[in-house]
Amino acid sequence: MTIKDVMTPHVEIIKPEISVTEAAQKMKSLDCGILPVYENDKLIGMITDRDIAIRSTAEGHDPKADKVRDIMTKKVVYCYDDEPVEKMAETMEKNKIRRLIILNRQKRLVGICSLGDLVLASRNKQLSGEVLEKVSEHS
Repeated sequence: MTIKDVMTPHVEIIKPEISVTEAAQKMKSLDCGILPVYENDKLIGMITDRDIAIRSTAEGHDPKADKVRDIMTKKVVYCYDDEPVEKMAETMEKNKIRRLIILNRQKRLVGICSLGDLVLASRNKQLSGEVLEKVSEHS
């Protein structure tokens, strides 16, 4: 089974100059916890609900004044859509992440995959359990 078989296609994106409040509102309306950040048709980062909580709210910043660019995660961890789900599981474990950006071989955004997607779609309950355990471990 490949990542393309389990990923969520048609991902919404966000621009880096919008406010953190607008990003949070978009996450709420889409019922998601991550948004890829695009500028000039290029993936430059991602913003997560955790970024908002840790880098804005917990620091006492004004979410209406903070821009996505100010708090986004710049290092984007990704896999390719034609790779096996085991590669995705390995990447999630190694980086201790629950959501993963999915690109095609032209490095264009084609989807997103969460740990939940892996668990639901995978017929390998052992693999899903191992990933959940590793991602949940404290460093």
